[in-house]
Amino acid sequence: MIFYFSGCGNSRHVAETLATGLNDQLVFIPEAERENRYEYTLAEEERLGFVFPIYSWAPPKLVLDFIGKMNLNAKPSYVYFVCTCGDNCGQTEKVFRQSLEPKGWELAACCSLQMPETYIGMPGFKLDTKENAQRKIANADAKIETLLPRLLDKGHFSDMIVGGMAWLKSKLINPGFNHFATDDSKYRSTEQCIHCGRCVEVCPLKNITLEEGRPLWHGHCTICMACYHHCPVNAIQYGKSTEGKGQYYFGIES
Repeated sequence: MIFYFSGCGNSRHVAETLATGLNDQLVFIPEAERENRYEYTLAEEERLGFVFPIYSWAPPKLVLDFIGKMNLNAKPSYVYFVCTCGDNCGQTEKVFRQSLEPKGWELAACCSLQMPETYIGMPGFKLDTKENAQRKIANADAKIETLLPRLLDKGHFSDMIVGGMAWLKSKLINPGFNHFATDDSKYRSTEQCIHCGRCVEVCPLKNITLEEGRPLWHGHCTICMACYHHCPVNAIQYGKSTEGKGQYYFGIES
């Protein structure tokens, strides 16, 4: 069974590819959360996997919170995660292991995959070029092909792109990001808005509604930026940080 979260599609692509290769069931974490589905039954020796993007050098808080609420019929015999990142992951492995400790679960394997950048909500953050995005996707797909037999064999490994200043990024910067940088009050729609409701459809947390034809955010945001990237006319901005930076989501037509 694979539990996953994705906003702009990178991690969804990875989760779907793994599910096909491993013949595993997929569970979308935000949907399960909305439906209060925390009880799960694993077959004997069934793998328990998690797939998610890196948010500020750690797993998204909503993923860790969901794990804390999960109840299984038995202790899983094999737990792994695969994460996607634009660059590196900091101490994600350590943070994830710590989230499993209260459950009595043990992490057997983990892997990070570089995928096209999606977070541009602060000055200095920008998207990959088209060429770099295509290269990252091709490399990630090739790496998944080598990853599948290792997971099928229930191998124990850590294949993470940690990067420099890992402790500083994951232990100091990440908590600040979760506290201050997930404020959706900075989102706005410009006069270009065509009232299509695409932002409402793609928000994984169902945090957006249309009010008089314009998007309204309701304070339950993880800053996945799906609304920004999927807007067909680029009418959504996050303060001034996203202006002129372009859009990306997995499968976007260039």
